[in-house]
Formats: sequence, C-alpha cells, structure tokens
Amino acid sequence: MGKIIFYEQRNFQGNSYECSSDNPDLQSHFNACNSVRVENGCWMLYERPNYMGHQYFLKRGEYPDYQQWQGLNDSIKSCRLLSQNLATGVHKIRVYERDDTKGEMMEFKEDCPNVYDRFCSHEIHSCNVLDGHWIFYELPNYRGKQYLLRPGEYKRFTDWGSQTAKVGSFRRVLENY
Repeated sequence: MGKIIFYEQRNFQGNSYECSSDNPDLQSHFNACNSVRVENGCWMLYERPNYMGHQYFLKRGEYPDYQQWQGLNDSIKSCRLLSQNLATGVHKIRVYERDDTKGEMMEFKEDCPNVYDRFCSHEIHSCNVLDGHWIFYELPNYRGKQYLLRPGEYKRFTDWGSQTAKVGSFRRVLENY
C-alpha cells in the first residue's frame, strides 16, 4: 500500500494531509503544497484536479520544497498511486516519428537520457507502451515537463497530455532510481 503526506508549508510544516490511494480532487484537504513526504510507493502528482495539468513523479523520499520535484509552483490538486510492482516489471515502448504509429520506429527496454542521440530527432509524435509505465520529459537528462504513459497506444502527442511532440528524454518508472 502507498502512503504520501502533503504539507502546506516548506520543510514539512503547517497543515498536512495523508493519502494512500488515487485522489482526483485534493482541493478540500489543503490550499497549497510546499513539501511532500513519500513513505511508500511511487506517485504522480498533478497541478490540477482530475489528473490534469503539469505532472510530477515522486518515489519514496522527502521533498522539502516543490522545487525538489521540479514543481513550477505550490499547486497540487490530484494524485495517483502507481502500481506497487514497478521494480520487477518488464518495460517496453515503441516510439514513432509520425502520428498514428507511422514512420520510423524504435523500440526501447531501457531509459533514454537523450532522445536526439538515439532517435535523431527531438520529436516523438506517437508511441505504443507495450509493458510497464514510462515518463516522457520535455528536456534531455530527465528535466522539464513530465508526462506519465501507462500501457496502451498513444496515436498523437496530445494523447499523453503534451501540446508539442518535443520529447528530450524518457525513462521507465521504477521505485529504485
């Protein structure tokens, strides 16, 4: 079972709220989120209710301020607990240069710190997540905006929540980064 604690102030101060499952609307529990303690599991936090807006992946650990999880502000309005068997799962993803899983394709089973170095492009227009959960990052070396991809087909970049096809890096969701 997962467990995450949200704090209104930095350094784990102020009002707190403990959560152990998906929550599409955290607005009634706190006004701002400036620090987080993840006691169990891997979590995706969302800037807006109903799993919308900027996304932030957090694994077990302490995050004394929102910049520690690459947050843009103190707005966390929903959260999702990711599968508990992430460390043992098989991971496989196919990325494509065009919409509708067309054009050049590459298959990955490992993390990719720089998409351009491996794919000769900064853009991924569609993908198919065959196994595991993955996170796309806007910039190389796992920086910038984040997008969680669960198993399934993504026919265009808007399907994973992005407004552009720019992907700088991606990696498997594992508990032991």
